[in-house]
Amino acid sequence: MAISSSFLHPLHQNLYPKYPHLSRNSRIFHPRLQFSSLRFHSTIRATSAVALERDLGKQEEQSQTLEVDPFACPICYEPLIRKGPPGFNLSAIYRSGFKCKKCNKTYTSKDKYLDLTITAAMKEYTEVKPARSELFRSPLVSFLYERGWRQNFNRSGFPGPDEEFKMAQEYFKQAEGGLLVDVSCGSGLFSRKFAKSGTYSKVIALDFSENMLRQCYDFIKQDVTISNTNLALVRADVSRLPFPSGSVDAVHAGAALHCWPSPSNAIAEICRVLRSGGVFVGTTFLQYSATTSWILRPFRQRIQENYFYFTEEEIEDLCTSCGLTNYKSKVQQSFIMFSAEKPSD
Repeated sequence: MAISSSFLHPLHQNLYPKYPHLSRNSRIFHPRLQFSSLRFHSTIRATSAVALERDLGKQEEQSQTLEVDPFACPICYEPLIRKGPPGFNLSAIYRSGFKCKKCNKTYTSKDKYLDLTITAAMKEYTEVKPARSELFRSPLVSFLYERGWRQNFNRSGFPGPDEEFKMAQEYFKQAEGGLLVDVSCGSGLFSRKFAKSGTYSKVIALDFSENMLRQCYDFIKQDVTISNTNLALVRADVSRLPFPSGSVDAVHAGAALHCWPSPSNAIAEICRVLRSGGVFVGTTFLQYSATTSWILRPFRQRIQENYFYFTEEEIEDLCTSCGLTNYKSKVQQSFIMFSAEKPSD
C-alpha cells in the first residue's frame, strides 16, 4: 500500500502530542520509528514506479491496438482508424478492423483482402461495371491470367514481366523506401515482385476484382519469401482510391489503362493521392504506334472488343491534363510504358 509523504509528519506528531520534548534528537527516541520512516519512503518510490509502469503499459497496449495506417475512407478520404494486431502484412491486416470517424462506417477484411470500396457491406445495392471491367471479376479469367492469358501479350510487343519490372523500377528510383500502390494489380504479378524486391516500405496490391485478389493471395502463400513482408491486399475502385491526398510515393498500373471505365477519372485520382514528386508508371496497348502505316491508322478501331486503345499523344495529354508532369514513355510495337510525376511544391 502506498503512503504519501505528506502523511509522515502528522503521524509523528500524533504519536507524541503531549510530549513535544521527545523529538528525533532525543536520547530516548526509539530508533525503530526512524527506520520505519525510511521504509515508508522506499515503499513510496517502488509503488510509484509500479503505477508508472502500469500507465506506460496501458499506453503501449493502446498504441498496439490503435494504429493509423495509409488507408482512408473512400467516401470522405479521412484517414481510417485501425484496431487490431500491429504490423503491416497479410495476417495483421486481415485480423484488423477499420473505421472512419467522420462517416462512422466500418471496413473489414473479407475473403483474404480488405474491402475498401464504397459499396462495402451494402446489403441491397449492387454495382456492375462495364464489360471490360467485369470480365476480370470472372473466376475463370482470374485463374487463367498468369496461366496463359498474360503470356499472349508478347504478341503485341510486351517484353515480359521480368523486363517490364526492371523498366518500372528505373522510373521509381526516386520513390524508393516509400509506399507503392499497384492499382489494377490483377493476380498480383507485379505486386509480388515489388514486395519481394524490398525496395519499398509498404506495397499495396489493389484491384476491383475479388477473384483476382484471391488468386493473388494464393500465389503469395506459395512463396514463403513474401508471405510476411509489408504487403496488403485491398479491393478498391481506381476512380475512388482509399488513400489520403498526397500520401502515396509511387503508383503502378500494369496493362490496365485500356480496361478502366473512365481513364481520366482514374488518372486524376492517382494524381490526387500521389505526394509531391511521386511517380506514376503504367503500361497499356496502343491503338497504333509510330511504326504503323499511315494508310492503316484510320482503319484501326478505337474500341476493340470493349477495350479502349489510345495513341501516344492521347496518353500524354491525359496525364498532363490531370496535373502530372515530366511525362516519359518507351514504345515497342503496340506496347507502351509511360511515366509521369506529381509536381513538386
